[in-house]
Amino acid sequence: MSVFKPGVLADHQMQILLSDGAISADTPVSDGQIQPASLDLRLGTKAYRVRASFLTGRGHTVKERLADFTMHEIDLTSGAVLEKGCVYVVPLLEKLALPADMVAAASAKSSIGRLDLLTRVITDNGVEFDRVPAGYSGRLYAEICPRSFSVVARTGQMLNQIIFRSGKTVLDDDELRALHAASPIVSGDAVISDGLGFSVDLKPAQGDLVGYRAKPHTGVIDLDKFNHYDPSDYWEELRTKDARLILDPGAFYILVSQQSIVIPPNCAAEMAPYLAMVGEFRVHYAGFFDPGFGYSGAGGTGSRGVLEVRCHEAPFVLEHGQTVGRLVYEHMSEIPTQLYGLDIKSNYQGQGLKLSKHFKAPV
Repeated sequence: MSVFKPGVLADHQMQILLSDGAISADTPVSDGQIQPASLDLRLGTKAYRVRASFLTGRGHTVKERLADFTMHEIDLTSGAVLEKGCVYVVPLLEKLALPADMVAAASAKSSIGRLDLLTRVITDNGVEFDRVPAGYSGRLYAEICPRSFSVVARTGQMLNQIIFRSGKTVLDDDELRALHAASPIVSGDAVISDGLGFSVDLKPAQGDLVGYRAKPHTGVIDLDKFNHYDPSDYWEELRTKDARLILDPGAFYILVSQQSIVIPPNCAAEMAPYLAMVGEFRVHYAGFFDPGFGYSGAGGTGSRGVLEVRCHEAPFVLEHGQTVGRLVYEHMSEIPTQLYGLDIKSNYQGQGLKLSKHFKAPV
Protein backbone atom coordinates (compact mmCIF):
# COMPACT_ATOMS: atom_id res chain seq x y z
CA MET A 1 0.00 0.00 0.00
CA SER A 2 1.32 3.45 -0.92
CA VAL A 3 2.53 5.89 1.74
CA PHE A 4 1.36 9.51 1.60
CA LYS A 5 2.59 12.73 3.16
CA PRO A 6 0.34 14.11 5.93
CA GLY A 7 -2.67 16.02 4.64
CA VAL A 8 -5.87 15.65 2.67
CA LEU A 9 -5.31 13.46 -0.36
CA ALA A 10 -5.44 15.10 -3.80
CA ASP A 11 -7.09 13.82 -6.99
CA HIS A 12 -4.08 11.92 -8.31
CA GLN A 13 -3.51 10.33 -4.90
CA MET A 14 -7.08 9.02 -4.89
CA GLN A 15 -6.26 7.39 -8.22
CA ILE A 16 -3.48 5.55 -6.39
CA LEU A 17 -5.99 4.39 -3.75
CA LEU A 18 -8.10 3.01 -6.60
CA SER A 19 -5.11 1.20 -8.09
CA ASP A 20 -4.16 -0.21 -4.69
CA GLY A 21 -7.71 -1.45 -4.00
CA ALA A 22 -8.28 0.89 -1.04
CA ILE A 23 -11.23 2.27 -3.04
CA SER A 24 -13.36 -0.13 -5.07
CA ALA A 25 -16.88 -0.15 -6.47
CA ASP A 26 -19.58 -2.37 -7.93
CA THR A 27 -19.19 -0.48 -11.21
CA PRO A 28 -15.94 1.30 -12.12
CA VAL A 29 -15.28 4.72 -10.60
CA SER A 30 -15.33 7.37 -13.34
CA ASP A 31 -12.93 10.30 -13.69
CA GLY A 32 -15.89 12.65 -13.20
CA GLN A 33 -16.31 11.43 -9.62
CA ILE A 34 -12.83 12.56 -8.62
CA GLN A 35 -12.70 16.18 -7.51
CA PRO A 36 -9.53 18.10 -6.52
CA ALA A 37 -9.74 16.89 -2.90
CA SER A 38 -12.78 14.61 -2.72
CA LEU A 39 -14.50 11.62 -4.30
CA ASP A 40 -18.19 11.73 -5.22
CA LEU A 41 -20.13 8.68 -4.02
CA ARG A 42 -22.94 7.07 -6.05
CA LEU A 43 -26.28 5.68 -4.96
CA GLY A 44 -26.76 1.95 -5.40
CA THR A 45 -29.77 0.09 -6.75
CA LYS A 46 -31.96 -0.06 -3.64
CA ALA A 47 -33.24 2.22 -0.91
CA TYR A 48 -34.60 0.94 2.38
CA ARG A 49 -37.31 2.96 4.08
CA VAL A 50 -36.51 2.72 7.78
CA ARG A 51 -38.44 3.66 10.90
CA ALA A 52 -35.79 6.03 12.22
CA SER A 53 -32.27 7.30 11.74
CA PHE A 54 -29.63 5.14 13.41
CA LEU A 55 -25.94 4.69 14.03
CA THR A 56 -24.80 1.13 13.56
CA GLY A 57 -22.76 0.88 16.79
CA ARG A 58 -19.72 -1.23 17.57
CA GLY A 59 -20.12 -4.90 16.89
CA HIS A 60 -23.00 -4.42 14.43
CA THR A 61 -23.34 -4.12 10.66
CA VAL A 62 -25.67 -1.90 8.68
CA LYS A 63 -27.33 -5.03 7.28
CA GLU A 64 -28.18 -6.15 10.82
CA ARG A 65 -29.71 -2.78 11.63
CA LEU A 66 -31.66 -2.79 8.38
CA ALA A 67 -33.14 -6.15 9.35
CA ASP A 68 -34.42 -4.49 12.54
CA PHE A 69 -35.69 -1.20 11.13
CA THR A 70 -36.64 -1.62 7.45
CA MET A 71 -40.29 -0.94 6.58
CA HIS A 72 -40.02 -1.58 2.85
CA GLU A 73 -37.54 -1.75 -0.02
CA ILE A 74 -37.49 0.60 -3.05
CA ASP A 75 -35.93 0.01 -6.47
CA LEU A 76 -33.86 3.03 -7.56
CA THR A 77 -32.78 1.77 -10.97
CA SER A 78 -35.54 3.65 -12.81
CA GLY A 79 -35.91 6.42 -10.24
CA ALA A 80 -38.16 6.62 -7.20
CA VAL A 81 -39.61 9.32 -4.97
CA LEU A 82 -38.00 9.74 -1.55
CA GLU A 83 -40.65 11.47 0.48
CA LYS A 84 -40.20 14.51 2.68
CA GLY A 85 -39.95 13.61 6.37
CA CYS A 86 -39.04 9.96 5.76
CA VAL A 87 -35.69 8.25 6.42
CA TYR A 88 -34.00 5.98 3.88
CA VAL A 89 -30.77 4.00 3.81
CA VAL A 90 -29.10 3.39 0.44
CA PRO A 91 -26.09 1.09 -0.03
CA LEU A 92 -23.58 3.05 -2.11
CA LEU A 93 -21.69 1.60 -5.04
CA GLU A 94 -18.33 2.37 -3.40
CA LYS A 95 -16.43 0.28 -0.85
CA LEU A 96 -13.29 1.05 1.13
CA ALA A 97 -10.34 -0.90 2.49
CA LEU A 98 -8.43 1.90 4.18
CA PRO A 99 -4.84 1.62 5.38
CA ALA A 100 -4.36 1.56 9.14
CA ASP A 101 -3.08 5.16 9.14
CA MET A 102 -5.81 6.72 7.00
CA VAL A 103 -9.27 8.03 7.92
CA ALA A 104 -12.05 9.45 5.76
CA ALA A 105 -14.82 12.00 6.23
CA ALA A 106 -18.00 12.51 4.21
CA SER A 107 -20.39 15.37 3.57
CA ALA A 108 -23.35 16.22 1.39
CA LYS A 109 -22.45 17.81 -1.94
CA SER A 110 -23.18 21.53 -2.23
CA SER A 111 -26.30 21.25 -4.37
CA ILE A 112 -27.73 18.59 -2.07
CA GLY A 113 -27.26 20.64 1.08
CA ARG A 114 -28.99 23.59 -0.58
CA LEU A 115 -32.08 21.40 -1.09
CA ASP A 116 -32.27 20.72 2.66
CA LEU A 117 -31.70 17.09 1.79
CA LEU A 118 -30.08 15.66 4.91
CA THR A 119 -27.75 12.89 3.79
CA ARG A 120 -25.03 11.28 5.87
CA VAL A 121 -22.67 8.37 5.37
CA ILE A 122 -22.85 5.44 7.80
CA THR A 123 -20.62 2.38 8.08
CA ASP A 124 -20.51 -0.99 9.75
CA ASN A 125 -19.57 -0.62 13.45
CA GLY A 126 -20.03 3.13 13.06
CA VAL A 127 -20.38 5.41 16.08
CA GLU A 128 -20.42 8.73 14.17
CA PHE A 129 -22.13 10.00 11.06
CA ASP A 130 -19.89 10.96 8.13
CA ARG A 131 -16.72 9.60 9.74
CA VAL A 132 -14.87 6.51 8.53
CA PRO A 133 -12.27 5.19 10.99
CA ALA A 134 -8.70 4.23 10.16
CA GLY A 135 -8.42 0.80 8.60
CA TYR A 136 -12.13 0.52 7.78
CA SER A 137 -12.96 -2.26 5.33
CA GLY A 138 -16.47 -2.52 3.96
CA ARG A 139 -19.29 -0.89 2.04
CA LEU A 140 -20.46 2.68 2.55
CA TYR A 141 -24.13 3.57 3.03
CA ALA A 142 -26.03 6.85 2.74
CA GLU A 143 -28.78 7.76 5.17
CA ILE A 144 -31.12 10.17 3.37
CA CYS A 145 -33.87 12.30 4.90
CA PRO A 146 -35.52 14.93 2.67
CA ARG A 147 -36.45 17.79 4.99
CA SER A 148 -38.11 20.47 2.81
CA PHE A 149 -38.76 18.83 -0.56
CA SER A 150 -39.55 15.29 -1.73
CA VAL A 151 -37.04 14.21 -4.39
CA VAL A 152 -36.67 11.71 -7.22
CA ALA A 153 -33.49 9.67 -6.72
CA ARG A 154 -31.81 7.17 -9.06
CA THR A 155 -28.97 4.68 -9.08
CA GLY A 156 -25.68 6.40 -9.85
CA GLN A 157 -26.65 9.85 -8.57
CA MET A 158 -24.01 11.52 -6.42
CA LEU A 159 -25.37 13.05 -3.22
CA ASN A 160 -22.36 12.56 -0.95
CA GLN A 161 -18.64 13.21 -1.22
CA ILE A 162 -15.74 11.86 0.79
CA ILE A 163 -12.22 13.06 1.58
CA PHE A 164 -9.25 11.01 2.76
CA ARG A 165 -6.89 12.19 5.49
CA SER A 166 -3.39 10.97 6.24
CA GLY A 167 -1.79 12.09 9.50
CA LYS A 168 -2.23 15.63 10.86
CA THR A 169 -4.17 17.81 8.45
CA VAL A 170 -5.67 20.79 10.32
CA LEU A 171 -3.90 24.15 10.32
CA ASP A 172 -3.68 25.58 13.82
CA ASP A 173 -4.49 29.25 14.38
CA ASP A 174 -0.86 30.37 14.03
CA GLU A 175 -0.52 28.54 10.71
CA LEU A 176 -3.82 30.02 9.55
CA ARG A 177 -2.67 33.56 10.41
CA ALA A 178 0.56 32.97 8.50
CA LEU A 179 -1.40 31.69 5.50
CA HIS A 180 -3.58 34.80 5.54
CA ALA A 181 -0.57 37.09 5.92
CA ALA A 182 1.12 35.50 2.90
CA SER A 183 -1.98 35.81 0.70
CA PRO A 184 -5.38 36.87 2.07
CA ILE A 185 -7.86 34.01 2.46
CA VAL A 186 -10.80 36.22 3.39
CA SER A 187 -12.04 39.71 2.56
CA GLY A 188 -11.88 42.15 5.46
CA ASP A 189 -10.47 41.28 8.87
CA ALA A 190 -9.60 37.64 9.50
CA VAL A 191 -11.33 36.40 12.66
CA ILE A 192 -9.26 33.37 13.58
CA SER A 193 -10.12 31.10 16.52
CA ASP A 194 -10.14 27.34 15.95
CA GLY A 195 -10.54 28.17 12.26
CA LEU A 196 -11.65 31.16 10.23
CA GLY A 197 -14.87 32.74 11.48
CA PHE A 198 -17.43 34.14 9.07
CA SER A 199 -20.62 36.14 9.47
CA VAL A 200 -23.95 36.51 7.71
CA ASP A 201 -24.70 39.22 5.13
CA LEU A 202 -28.07 40.89 5.70
CA LYS A 203 -27.10 44.22 4.15
CA PRO A 204 -26.50 43.54 0.42
CA ALA A 205 -24.56 46.05 -1.66
CA GLN A 206 -27.44 46.11 -4.16
CA GLY A 207 -31.15 45.67 -3.55
CA ASP A 208 -32.69 44.17 -0.44
CA LEU A 209 -32.81 40.43 -1.22
CA VAL A 210 -30.92 38.67 1.58
CA GLY A 211 -32.00 35.05 1.27
CA TYR A 212 -34.64 32.42 0.65
CA ARG A 213 -36.93 30.39 2.89
CA ALA A 214 -38.20 26.99 1.75
CA LYS A 215 -41.95 26.86 1.18
CA PRO A 216 -43.73 24.20 3.25
CA HIS A 217 -45.86 22.58 0.51
CA THR A 218 -44.22 22.10 -2.87
CA GLY A 219 -43.86 19.65 -5.74
CA VAL A 220 -41.17 17.00 -6.05
CA ILE A 221 -37.62 17.78 -7.29
CA ASP A 222 -35.93 15.39 -9.71
CA LEU A 223 -32.26 15.40 -8.74
CA ASP A 224 -31.24 14.86 -12.37
CA LYS A 225 -32.90 18.05 -13.64
CA PHE A 226 -30.67 21.13 -13.61
CA ASN A 227 -31.67 24.73 -14.35
CA HIS A 228 -35.21 23.38 -14.51
CA TYR A 229 -37.41 24.53 -11.64
CA ASP A 230 -38.91 27.98 -11.04
CA PRO A 231 -37.53 29.20 -7.71
CA SER A 232 -40.84 30.88 -6.83
CA ASP A 233 -42.55 27.48 -6.73
CA TYR A 234 -40.24 26.30 -3.95
CA TRP A 235 -38.78 29.34 -2.22
CA GLU A 236 -39.97 32.54 -0.62
CA GLU A 237 -37.69 35.52 -1.19
CA LEU A 238 -36.52 37.27 1.98
CA ARG A 239 -36.01 41.01 1.95
CA THR A 240 -35.11 43.28 4.81
CA LYS A 241 -34.46 46.99 5.27
CA ASP A 242 -33.23 46.81 8.87
CA ALA A 243 -30.42 44.25 8.36
CA ARG A 244 -32.05 41.57 10.49
CA LEU A 245 -34.18 38.45 10.11
CA ILE A 246 -36.33 36.58 12.58
CA LEU A 247 -35.81 32.88 11.99
CA ASP A 248 -38.83 30.64 12.45
CA PRO A 249 -38.43 27.34 14.32
CA GLY A 250 -38.18 24.42 11.92
CA ALA A 251 -37.80 26.62 8.84
CA PHE A 252 -34.93 26.21 6.36
CA TYR A 253 -33.09 29.22 4.92
CA ILE A 254 -30.50 29.92 2.24
CA LEU A 255 -28.36 32.92 3.21
CA VAL A 256 -24.85 34.06 2.30
CA SER A 257 -21.66 34.96 4.14
CA GLN A 258 -20.57 38.57 4.45
CA GLN A 259 -16.99 37.62 3.63
CA SER A 260 -15.49 36.33 0.40
CA ILE A 261 -13.37 33.26 0.99
CA VAL A 262 -10.31 31.85 -0.75
CA ILE A 263 -9.02 28.27 -0.58
CA PRO A 264 -5.47 28.24 -2.01
CA PRO A 265 -4.19 25.23 -4.00
CA ASN A 266 -2.29 23.73 -1.05
CA CYS A 267 -5.32 23.70 1.26
CA ALA A 268 -8.82 22.31 1.57
CA ALA A 269 -11.41 23.42 4.10
CA GLU A 270 -14.47 22.14 5.94
CA MET A 271 -17.32 24.31 7.17
CA ALA A 272 -18.03 23.66 10.83
CA PRO A 273 -20.90 24.88 13.03
CA TYR A 274 -20.16 27.75 15.36
CA LEU A 275 -20.64 27.43 19.09
CA ALA A 276 -24.14 26.29 19.98
CA MET A 277 -24.31 29.03 22.62
CA VAL A 278 -24.51 31.82 20.04
CA GLY A 279 -28.06 31.10 18.92
CA GLU A 280 -30.94 28.77 18.27
CA PHE A 281 -29.91 27.70 14.79
CA ARG A 282 -27.61 25.42 12.86
CA VAL A 283 -25.54 26.48 9.85
CA HIS A 284 -24.27 24.09 7.17
CA TYR A 285 -25.24 20.75 5.83
CA ALA A 286 -22.67 20.65 3.03
CA GLY A 287 -19.19 21.23 4.27
CA PHE A 288 -16.18 20.69 1.97
CA PHE A 289 -14.37 23.41 0.03
CA ASP A 290 -11.95 22.20 -2.66
CA PRO A 291 -8.54 23.72 -3.41
CA GLY A 292 -9.04 26.65 -5.76
CA PHE A 293 -12.42 27.82 -4.42
CA GLY A 294 -12.38 31.60 -4.81
CA TYR A 295 -8.68 31.50 -5.75
CA SER A 296 -7.53 34.12 -8.27
CA GLY A 297 -5.40 31.59 -10.13
CA ALA A 298 -8.53 29.49 -10.72
CA GLY A 299 -10.80 32.21 -12.04
CA GLY A 300 -11.99 33.50 -8.69
CA THR A 301 -11.69 36.77 -6.81
CA GLY A 302 -12.96 35.28 -3.58
CA SER A 303 -16.26 33.43 -3.34
CA ARG A 304 -18.82 33.88 -0.63
CA GLY A 305 -20.05 30.90 1.32
CA VAL A 306 -23.70 29.96 0.95
CA LEU A 307 -25.21 29.23 4.34
CA GLU A 308 -27.80 26.50 4.86
CA VAL A 309 -29.56 27.53 8.06
CA ARG A 310 -32.18 25.76 10.15
CA CYS A 311 -33.70 27.37 13.24
CA HIS A 312 -34.24 25.12 16.26
CA GLU A 313 -36.62 25.49 19.20
CA ALA A 314 -37.35 29.21 19.46
CA PRO A 315 -37.65 32.15 17.06
CA PHE A 316 -34.27 33.83 16.77
CA VAL A 317 -33.18 37.27 15.59
CA LEU A 318 -30.26 37.04 13.20
CA GLU A 319 -28.46 40.34 12.56
CA HIS A 320 -26.11 41.53 9.84
CA GLY A 321 -22.49 40.73 10.64
CA GLN A 322 -23.33 38.13 13.28
CA THR A 323 -20.78 35.32 13.39
CA VAL A 324 -22.50 32.09 12.37
CA GLY A 325 -19.79 29.60 11.47
CA ARG A 326 -16.15 28.86 10.83
CA LEU A 327 -13.97 27.28 8.20
CA VAL A 328 -11.39 24.75 9.33
CA TYR A 329 -8.47 24.82 6.90
CA GLU A 330 -6.47 21.66 6.21
CA HIS A 331 -3.13 20.97 4.53
CA MET A 332 -3.25 19.09 1.28
CA SER A 333 -0.93 16.10 1.11
CA GLU A 334 0.01 17.29 -2.39
CA ILE A 335 -1.32 20.03 -4.68
CA PRO A 336 -4.06 18.60 -6.93
CA THR A 337 -3.61 18.28 -10.67
CA GLN A 338 -6.98 20.07 -11.07
CA LEU A 339 -8.24 23.12 -9.20
CA TYR A 340 -11.84 24.04 -8.48
CA GLY A 341 -12.92 26.69 -10.96
CA LEU A 342 -10.00 26.21 -13.35
CA ASP A 343 -9.84 22.65 -14.63
CA ILE A 344 -13.22 21.23 -13.64
CA LYS A 345 -16.81 22.34 -14.09
CA SER A 346 -17.52 24.50 -11.05
CA ASN A 347 -21.08 25.67 -10.51
CA TYR A 348 -20.32 27.95 -7.58
CA GLN A 349 -17.01 29.68 -8.35
CA GLY A 350 -17.44 33.39 -7.71
CA GLN A 351 -20.85 32.79 -6.17
CA GLY A 352 -22.95 35.11 -4.09
CA LEU A 353 -26.41 34.28 -2.80
CA LYS A 354 -27.36 31.29 -4.94
CA LEU A 355 -29.80 28.39 -4.89
CA SER A 356 -28.82 24.90 -6.03
CA LYS A 357 -28.22 24.19 -9.70
CA HIS A 358 -31.65 22.54 -9.99
CA PHE A 359 -33.31 25.97 -10.12
CA LYS A 360 -33.44 28.54 -12.87
CA ALA A 361 -31.67 31.81 -12.18
CA PRO A 362 -34.10 34.33 -10.67
CA VAL A 363 -35.36 36.86 -13.18
